[in-house]
Amino acid sequence: MVAAISAAVAAGEIAVTPPDTVLIERPKNRDHGDYATNAALQLAKPAGRPPREVAELIAARLRESTAIESVDIAGPGFLNITLSHAAQGELARTIVAAGTTYGNNETLAKERINLEFVSANPTGPVHLGHTRWAALGDSLRRLLEASGADVTSEFYVNDAGVQMMRFGESLRAAALGEPTPAEGYAGDYVVEVAARAVQQRPELVELPADESIEAFRRVGHDLMLAEIRESLVRFGVHFDVWFSEETLHASGAVEHALAVLREHGHVDDRDGAVWLRTTDYGDDKDRVLLRGNGEPTYFAADAAYYINKRERGFDRCVYMLGADHHGYVARLRTLAACAGDDPDSHIEVMIGQLVKLLRDGEQVRLSKRAGSIITLDELVDAVGVDAARYTLARYPADSPMTLDISLITRQTNDNPVFYVQYAHARISSLLRNAEALGVQRGDDASFDPTLLAEPQEGELLGALGEFPRVVAGAAELREPHRVARYLEELAAIYHRFYDACRVLPTGDEPATDLSRARLWLVEATRIVLANGLGLLGVSAPERM
Repeated sequence: MVAAISAAVAAGEIAVTPPDTVLIERPKNRDHGDYATNAALQLAKPAGRPPREVAELIAARLRESTAIESVDIAGPGFLNITLSHAAQGELARTIVAAGTTYGNNETLAKERINLEFVSANPTGPVHLGHTRWAALGDSLRRLLEASGADVTSEFYVNDAGVQMMRFGESLRAAALGEPTPAEGYAGDYVVEVAARAVQQRPELVELPADESIEAFRRVGHDLMLAEIRESLVRFGVHFDVWFSEETLHASGAVEHALAVLREHGHVDDRDGAVWLRTTDYGDDKDRVLLRGNGEPTYFAADAAYYINKRERGFDRCVYMLGADHHGYVARLRTLAACAGDDPDSHIEVMIGQLVKLLRDGEQVRLSKRAGSIITLDELVDAVGVDAARYTLARYPADSPMTLDISLITRQTNDNPVFYVQYAHARISSLLRNAEALGVQRGDDASFDPTLLAEPQEGELLGALGEFPRVVAGAAELREPHRVARYLEELAAIYHRFYDACRVLPTGDEPATDLSRARLWLVEATRIVLANGLGLLGVSAPERM
């Protein structure tokens, strides 16, 4: 399309600057062709010509291509383009050749992104809310990388402050058989961790109270963090960096951050405390960095952490935070501005919503082990990794969701994860049958794309061709659910193709060039299903 416009400009037919890109879409109504574009309407005003006239000029250039069967002009100047069977069928060859890389694109090439998600306090197991971020965050990491970005996935360990001290107090109380302290941590897991801590270091219970609490805090921190790591690995989530909040304070990063913010002129000393004037950039109030007693606030650690990320060379810092962190959005954006950055370019805050767990329409009871929460491990035990990851990634992060255990473990077509995985398994079975019959798709030279001329084949090829655009869009918009919904549509289109177009010969029929061409198309579909599931961290089974 860009080449056709450039050719018309070079010939003096229209006087415009050729665009770098043109929006081309798949029309919902296949009678409108394989692709549609409003490029002529966009160019009409700068060209000073009627849109249909510009459309005619572009259409004439497009019709010169042997890859295009027809170009029709609709309405005020929309271009509806139908590809030749040969050009459309070539996509199957392209996909098979690309294999696991099909869908990759360069939309975010050279962008260095720090993607922080989960970031649970090491005071308890990973719960259901964290689990949603684990599924979405890891899927987003895969999408960003597939779109060319240099991504570092990061877990911020909130291991400084009063919550960790309360955890130490709770562990000591559990080890001594005492009641849980006020505002402490309860649940069977606290008793378990306390017992493991004492088994590791029996002297903990003999130390003076203050020393014992601090020792329990440190040992409990290590045991709990190891459990969190193990749970996430089981869920298929790996982090490049585990960043300790404690190290910010120990390394002088907080003091460094205050110095950086002072240099930019947004720090005030008043009322015995040190303030950051975030109201300079629209925050509802200024934020305290150092209290009157000289102790840094949580916001001071947030500032140090953001500045640390930027000084590590990241172009964009993406924070994936829970539903109770809405107030952080403006706070972090104004922090970036106070540090001399552009909040629209250098920082991005995503807020997730809550998850409700049901079984047979009834809300699942709270965890016995963790007390007031449902853990990642309990969810995986109940439904499996694939069902949990797919379902959690299937909805936008900012929408509350209900997870029905009965539905997502059901092996029926009304279960989306089963429906998509079954399509891949069905194709794998077909390919095994082809091998048993001695039917091979043949080498590259023997593939005849013109044979893929049935409407169902064209529909399937069109859907396969959309995959790179879906991947790029999901990465740019930070919406992994777009991949899941695409896969469900692709599975439906494949089933329609399979029902209408016989792939393998029956009885004593010989294999034909059409059989072999359709095997290319089937293999291309398998590759896209597997690649899409892989982006969601979900397996592509060959048997079900």
